[in-house]
Amino acid sequence: MKKKIKFISVTFISVIIVLTAVFFVFVNTDRYHKDETAIAAAVSDNIVSDNIVTVTETDGKLIFSPQNPEYGLIFYPGGKVEYSSYSPLMHSLAAQNVLCIVTSMPFDLAVFNQNAADGIQENYPSVKHWYIGGHSLGGVMAASYASNHTDTFDGLILLASYSSVDISSSGLNVISIYGSNDGVLNMNKYNESLSLLPADTKELVINGGCHAYFGSYGTQKGDGKPTITPAEQVQQTTEFILKNIVLYV
Repeated sequence: MKKKIKFISVTFISVIIVLTAVFFVFVNTDRYHKDETAIAAAVSDNIVSDNIVTVTETDGKLIFSPQNPEYGLIFYPGGKVEYSSYSPLMHSLAAQNVLCIVTSMPFDLAVFNQNAADGIQENYPSVKHWYIGGHSLGGVMAASYASNHTDTFDGLILLASYSSVDISSSGLNVISIYGSNDGVLNMNKYNESLSLLPADTKELVINGGCHAYFGSYGTQKGDGKPTITPAEQVQQTTEFILKNIVLYV
């Protein structure tokens, strides 16, 4: 009996060790880090407009603060993507009076902290219109969070992403953007999920855009070949978001 118990214990421990090893191999493979463009955008500087944007990093959040923000955006990064990689897009939006807050994630995977947005809005009482959004896996998690907090958000912004929960009757202003040359986004899941979104969801397909160009972290494995520049994709994304959040209010 003791030998049997010992065998079971050793087997159990061995399985745990193997699973742990597999997990750490997975989360450390194909990681994507900010490039020089993202580094340049993650500073307090007037690089995109006359509006001064102050950039601060605190408590695992990168905050892009305009002088007089009218809107707020809490943003979840894509899977295995360093959160500061989204600095160019966040800085671009902040220059147009959108307070942008990018949250870091354990192992750069939003699935491990879906509730990263908790408590953020309370720190900015002057901002009356709040959105939550994300890229790829981050968008899926942001949609799930939004579904449980429809009373505190005006809308949801999905970048190369989709919702896995039904928010069709949520009253949220949903904005969905992806690139025509995206090789990572699962288009079957995307199309199937459209019925889960409100009927008035605003969609933009960026001609020549790809999956990785919503961030600034280089080429992503499996992605399609873009025919536009990262700056052009950021610009089109910024313009579409601004147009549709202003019209909503």
